[in-house]
Amino acid sequence: MLTPLADLVALRSTMRSQGLRMVLTNGVFDLLHAGHVAYLQQARALGDCLVVALNSDASVQAIKGPLRPLTPQADRAALLAALRAVDYVTLFAEPTAEHVVELLRPEVYVKGGDYAQDDQATPDLARLPEARVALGYGAEVRLLPYAAGRSTSELIRLIVSRYR
Repeated sequence: MLTPLADLVALRSTMRSQGLRMVLTNGVFDLLHAGHVAYLQQARALGDCLVVALNSDASVQAIKGPLRPLTPQADRAALLAALRAVDYVTLFAEPTAEHVVELLRPEVYVKGGDYAQDDQATPDLARLPEARVALGYGAEVRLLPYAAGRSTSELIRLIVSRYR
């Protein structure tokens, strides 16, 4: 289910020689929901191959606190890999996926619209360090529309409120 980053780097040169366009996104994907699915389908439509860089369990805890993730990394990776839109899933342990972007150098780097800083949906580079890397070598950075009411945080709040 998981593809080591080194294998993706090797595959990347083959893709380039074939003129294929790689799209990269990253995230926690803790409780997979319809918002994630729509987002990944939209991301995949931007190129020939979609790679999802997945935060490791330790990385998630460092970012979101000791109660997360709710779903272990192997399970999150298996769920993502099972989606038709996703071609590869790789794991990273750092707080951001900058290193993954540097190594893979995708043609398109994608994040959800919740990272927008204004009405034009331009990336807030202070919150999106991977975008700085991607823009630095000339990649396209795209923010996809946020699916209102479709977030892991909202889902957690709903579950807690209903099962108190």
